[in-house]
Amino acid sequence: MQISTISTLRILIAGCLILASNHGIQSASAQSNAANAAPLIFSYADYADLATAAPVVAKAQITQATALGARQATGVPAGFKRFYIEAKVIGLIRGDNGISPTISYLYDAPLDRKGKAPKLKKRQVLIFSRPGAKPGQLQLVARDAQIDWTPTADSSVKAVVSELLGQNVPPRIVGIGDAFHVAGTIAGEGETQIFLKTADGQPVSLSIISRPGQQPQWAVALGEVVDEAAAAPRRGTLLWYRLACDLPAELPAASTRTLGVIDAEAAKRDYAVVISGLGQCGRTRTPA
Repeated sequence: MQISTISTLRILIAGCLILASNHGIQSASAQSNAANAAPLIFSYADYADLATAAPVVAKAQITQATALGARQATGVPAGFKRFYIEAKVIGLIRGDNGISPTISYLYDAPLDRKGKAPKLKKRQVLIFSRPGAKPGQLQLVARDAQIDWTPTADSSVKAVVSELLGQNVPPRIVGIGDAFHVAGTIAGEGETQIFLKTADGQPVSLSIISRPGQQPQWAVALGEVVDEAAAAPRRGTLLWYRLACDLPAELPAASTRTLGVIDAEAAKRDYAVVISGLGQCGRTRTPA
């Protein structure tokens, strides 16, 4: 696609620059050290971070990548080059109001060790964005919210979005409430229940049951009543992501303030069982 006049391009760029200024792509300090590093291999948590922040997720092919000069790319950190991207949409993965067949947005491409920008034209990419001021104009939710399309990335992102748009979506965890522990009638037996604080107030709780000679068993319940069928979440699911990436490493002291010393220590041990069972969150990028 040829751009007919310089003034036309300036108008288009100005609109996107306003969007970038209003919303912020991602802080320079968070990503400046990654500019000359090898491309990250995204984990489930990375895809989930981007997908949960983006009301519009799409697969697209870049048709034009116009490098912007310093005056048109304010705020771009060292090691990056800003491009005005034009692309055709191949498939919409998430977007309540649909999407234009052709789109435009700003993208800060990381430079290689020689200071060269990647070749972007004709690349198939996945973009995580929000709508702009005009139809077809988008704004990425993070500096690295354009990633190369691969079958693995495609299936991972679609799995996350499918859960986000499904029923009984796990809420975001924002803290830990009270913990309770009841000792059993024999040594080594007991049950701990820990209530979690969520962004939307939806009740979520952890239960850990200990029996002599057995490994402690834990489960997570979404709702007021602990379902007997509740189980530990499977790794690589939205519920696992919410817990593994949002829970603190240790049970806060405030959560056991009403418990006796012995019960408080038991609750802390049981919480450690949950953290061990979840495993590492596995982020390889810094969320915006």
